[in-house]
Amino acid sequence: MEQLGYLGIALLMFLDNVIPPIPSEIIMPSAGYAASQGQLLLSGVIIAGCIGSLTAAALLYWIGYQFNHDAIFRFTDRYGKYLFIKSEDIQKSLLWFEKYGHRIVFFGRMVPAVRSLISIPAGMSRMPFWKFMFYSALGTIIWTTFLACVGFYFGENQALMHEIFSRVGYVIITIVVFVLLWHYYRKLKNKNL
Repeated sequence: MEQLGYLGIALLMFLDNVIPPIPSEIIMPSAGYAASQGQLLLSGVIIAGCIGSLTAAALLYWIGYQFNHDAIFRFTDRYGKYLFIKSEDIQKSLLWFEKYGHRIVFFGRMVPAVRSLISIPAGMSRMPFWKFMFYSALGTIIWTTFLACVGFYFGENQALMHEIFSRVGYVIITIVVFVLLWHYYRKLKNKNL
């Protein structure tokens, strides 16, 4: 990781957002561990990770904004297999975005695969760019900082790192489910009024 440096971390995090199988859950803890060894600065690792992620998010937003639904689905049908993305994935993220609105951008930045796909429907739905980047930045900063700090403080203990990630995964899923249920409850309540 020290050989890649900050630019390499930013590039890997960019790719994490564009090509789903490249996991930030490996990149950022590895970079955080390198920082704990004095090879990089923890703040530099976090900033580089955020820049890479947000650059990719902006690019995917732009793609969603510029191209119509049919063009995006045609492209995905033809080339998506090289990016490990299917049309069904984009359709699913579009439905999520339409159903749960802008909040999904914030939470989506912390969920693998969703972070790669949620930017496109945000652009397709013409979500204001500043709002998209605000929610994306909040989610990205939280997630990137968490991952880098796990590597920084617990990098020597791989079993503990694995335990932390598995529990945090459950916590994030629980929070997302709770928010979705709350949103659904409010919608039902307003409908009945």
